[in-house]
Amino acid sequence: MSKPILSCRGIRRAFPVGDQSIEVLHGVNLELREGERLSLMGTSGAGKTTLLNILGLLDPPTEGEVYIDGTSGWGLSAVERAQLRNRRIGFVFQFYHLLPELTALENVLLPAMIAHGGMEYLRLRSEFTDRAREMLVRFGLEERLRHRPGQLSGGEQQRVAIARALFLDPPILIADEPTGNLDRRTGEKVLELLFEQQAERGTALLLVTHDERLAARCERTLYMEDGLIQADSGTPIPQ
Repeated sequence: MSKPILSCRGIRRAFPVGDQSIEVLHGVNLELREGERLSLMGTSGAGKTTLLNILGLLDPPTEGEVYIDGTSGWGLSAVERAQLRNRRIGFVFQFYHLLPELTALENVLLPAMIAHGGMEYLRLRSEFTDRAREMLVRFGLEERLRHRPGQLSGGEQQRVAIARALFLDPPILIADEPTGNLDRRTGEKVLELLFEQQAERGTALLLVTHDERLAARCERTLYMEDGLIQADSGTPIPQ
């Protein structure tokens, strides 16, 4: 069995509401193994997106820890955490989150701009640009390289988002309802691309979905209810 590449222990998350504190996550444990395809299902409000934001080092937990390759993510400084996130985790969101002022090609190049920056990026820009162009051509976007997000269809925007997420070859890919904003036919094409790239690259994929057919294509499925991970049988995993 492959080793865990992303894991969390005892994750709790509470939000202040007036003079009270409402706990959304109640001590979540989870492991994603190298190269694994893991789906996470649950009703709206179960805490799935809150958990993904914590696992992706975007929002801090109230308690608990996230480990990436054994490194404590929330034990790092903000700069170190951002560097780790940029190089080790790719994100695909339901609403794409492309920068509207940038072209498709420039959006794909963003992770490299952030990772290398300054003179190093300028030195490698031609190489990066060639690679980003090749990815977009392979993803069927040869005629859309210079188009901005507002000039692209939803399916085209999501393909750009997948290319951006995979551009630095991160070992972890987190996808939060990646087809939730697409019609069924377009969504199926996007999913085929996502699964094809995940298998080809050996990337570990954590996929949040409401679609049982989609979850069935993953090696494991976990269920989330009321801020806790449930086993496949519906029995809460010991916390």
